[in-house]
Amino acid sequence: MAEYSTFTAHLGERISRITLARPRTANAMDLVMVAELADVAARCAASDTKVIVLDATGRFFCAGGDLGDFAAATDRSGHIKVIADTLHRAVSTLARTDAVVIVGVNGVAAGAGLSLVAGADIVVAAESATFTMAYTRVGLSPDGAGSYYLPRLIGLRRTQELMLTNRTLTATEALEWGIVTEVVPDNELAKRLDTLAEHFAQSAKQSNTAVKKLLLATFGNGLEEQMELEAALIAHNAGSPDGHEGVNAFLAKRAARYR
Repeated sequence: MAEYSTFTAHLGERISRITLARPRTANAMDLVMVAELADVAARCAASDTKVIVLDATGRFFCAGGDLGDFAAATDRSGHIKVIADTLHRAVSTLARTDAVVIVGVNGVAAGAGLSLVAGADIVVAAESATFTMAYTRVGLSPDGAGSYYLPRLIGLRRTQELMLTNRTLTATEALEWGIVTEVVPDNELAKRLDTLAEHFAQSAKQSNTAVKKLLLATFGNGLEEQMELEAALIAHNAGSPDGHEGVNAFLAKRAARYR
């Protein structure tokens, strides 16, 4: 187990798990937490892990920025800029890592906590989970790539509503809007995360990586650029050991055994 002060981290060969552990501050982000998130994200990205599970302890998934920490800073603007830049390094690394990123939301996801949710590949929410942006309520503006991901997930109008009115969504509403992948009873969240993690641990890693690359590029590419990227990636995967194994297993009517 890797040693961090703001969360626990188990970095495995196939499955890595990060559990936010600042329950007394609602798992809010200060400079220490975002620096540790950037570090653990980089370590996961440099490893062979196939899936990263991010969840939290306590009643909150993540309340966003630690406002008490912000207020205590002598240079508040400069302090928050460093925190945002460091958080963004973690977000970028998780977006571009080869591993599938699964987020389990056990309670309130607010501010940058909701941004972390929006940037995940798969999101499982407990029935009691809630979601809100909350930035403008305290005179701030979004960070954590929320303004990048949310319009792509739910459209501009709904993003405007979330960011400008600070509406709180229930887990069911977040599912209907397309922010989360599925909703489960609170007492089944951990089990569902384990099941999904094991599923991806047995999957073809580079196929999942190709999907992440394609979806990250799709809103910036034109039609022909996107099709060119599709052709390059499927050709690469077809010639890989996992590509050979997947096709051969299908034809032989047996389960594939990916590396």
